Amino acid sequence: MTDLAAHGAAFARAVSGFGPGRPVVLCHDDADGLSAGAILSRALERSGRGLVPVRVVGRGESAWSPAMAAELSALDPGGLVVTDLGVQAGTILSGVPTVLVDHHVPRSMPAAEAAVISGQADAPTPTSSLLAHACAAALGEAEDLAWLAGIGLVGDLGERAASADFPDVMGPLRKAYTLKALREAVSLVNAPRRSAGGDAGPALRLLLRAGGPGDVVSADDPDAALLRAARAEVRAALDAARSVPPLFSGPVALIRCDSPCQIHPLVAQSWTHRLRRQVVIGANAGFRAGYVHFAVRSATVPDLIGFLEERAPRLGPDDQFAQGHRRATGGQIRIETWNRFVAGLGFGAEAEVP
Repeated sequence: MTDLAAHGAAFARAVSGFGPGRPVVLCHDDADGLSAGAILSRALERSGRGLVPVRVVGRGESAWSPAMAAELSALDPGGLVVTDLGVQAGTILSGVPTVLVDHHVPRSMPAAEAAVISGQADAPTPTSSLLAHACAAALGEAEDLAWLAGIGLVGDLGERAASADFPDVMGPLRKAYTLKALREAVSLVNAPRRSAGGDAGPALRLLLRAGGPGDVVSADDPDAALLRAARAEVRAALDAARSVPPLFSGPVALIRCDSPCQIHPLVAQSWTHRLRRQVVIGANAGFRAGYVHFAVRSATVPDLIGFLEERAPRLGPDDQFAQGHRRATGGQIRIETWNRFVAGLGFGAEAEVP
């Protein structure tokens, strides 16, 4: 059962312990993370905490890194709100109260260094942006921010699952904004992070100033132009990848691609409609040198993290495997780890990366 009000109340209690300096929000760079970041920044500003900056944690970065700690320390924040970046042990910035708002399966649990607002154990599991909206509502008026939660829901779950799992949220949004507008906004907001450049800053800026998905879709400024150019780039890469036939081994279908664009989740998702009985893996050997980034999706297997963990190869210290949440997972692993992985799944040399 999902109790969003209880999550919001826990968030309000946690941020009441923030210091006098302005808080800083850290968020992931996809539609769910960006929407959650925009919601939390706006809500904290409305609660009288000044202009609240949002730091997007993008490709190759970690909120728990020494570099991030040094950057945040220079801002002298009164507190940190970290959303859609996962949950793990460790301190992001020593001595600064921290709240994690997240829906992923925790990699490990913080002890006393952070408050955790997690929907991971709820059924259905709310996205980070839906949790963020509940947190915002606990601080004050937030009805006008619900569309941002809709962007995250559609971005992470797809419109069908979002509408089925959270009809009380999606029903009013469909009437107020239409699914077409939400879907189009999601496409634009996700495009920069999937492009070769990977800069989600323009998408965040649009979400911070927009009043609804229509504002995102109809925007005519440099940020909007960057989103449209990124989407065209990603579409071209995706069209090329979709022409590659899948490889099969037992319950797994594998689609290989080699692109500097982050298209492997889109490749995996696009095949689930045709390969409903398979677990579909979209794998990209061209995204980062020395690694294979992969996404796992399925129309019928509810716990993809468990599916991967049962088939995990021997992992190295730089490998990240079975991350995300149960219905949308994946990882980034060294090429040698990838080759062990696909061999263990029963694939031949055609699935390996030289």
